[in-house]
Amino acid sequence: MDIASIIGLIVGTVMILGSIIMGGGTIGGFTDYPSIVLVAGGTICTILIAYPMSEVIKIMGVTKNAFLTKQKDVLAIINQLVSLSESARRDGLLALEGRIEEIDDAFLIMGIRMAVDGMSPEIVDAIMRTEMDAVEGRHEIGKSFYDALAKYAPAFGMIGTLIGLVLMLADMNPDTIGSGMAVALLTTLYGAVAANFVFLPIADKLAYYSSRELLTMEIMVRGVIAIQAGENPRVIKQKLMTFIPPKSRPEEEESV
Repeated sequence: MDIASIIGLIVGTVMILGSIIMGGGTIGGFTDYPSIVLVAGGTICTILIAYPMSEVIKIMGVTKNAFLTKQKDVLAIINQLVSLSESARRDGLLALEGRIEEIDDAFLIMGIRMAVDGMSPEIVDAIMRTEMDAVEGRHEIGKSFYDALAKYAPAFGMIGTLIGLVLMLADMNPDTIGSGMAVALLTTLYGAVAANFVFLPIADKLAYYSSRELLTMEIMVRGVIAIQAGENPRVIKQKLMTFIPPKSRPEEEESV
């Protein structure tokens, strides 16, 4: 579970509500159900227009990835690739078939199986990178979904404000103009909060996780190709360690 996302949501909500109360307002004074219905309902309906229903159902499932994604240990993957290279260099590529059950990543298993089956390095590289492109494409769709939500929510907030102003001006009453204006502006507030506090942060978090996963897959591709080429395990380790920031490398690697 991503604790940072949970903390951000909780603390951010407390700060928003706290600022309302400290400013002398009340939660009830900032609650207007027609405005909530317009912003939430309008945004959802626009998404249904922009995306097929089948995609909307699937994409909604990626929301949990912003909170529940467990990042892979890149250093552990590098060490595993080095260990596999030692076995391949000592006993041949076919020896890796007996070690596949030790691997818990489907992408790496695919690469090792292709190497064991004797496919050419070019084919192995092409297939693995095609898989990477497919993963990146799926991730991009998920991110674009939340980018779209962040775009439409403020728009419907503005639409709600305009509706409120039209209703207020159609029945102008000096005694209620202040409260009418306040209610009209609430939809803009709801749209801005939804976009900047929920949708855009989720989109950015998904983009971050996508970049980390693609980096891990790149390490696997290079590791498998190096193993297939019979490179020295220490050389492979030095190559793959370049993907890790110097301060995060083991002490013995810092001087390399």
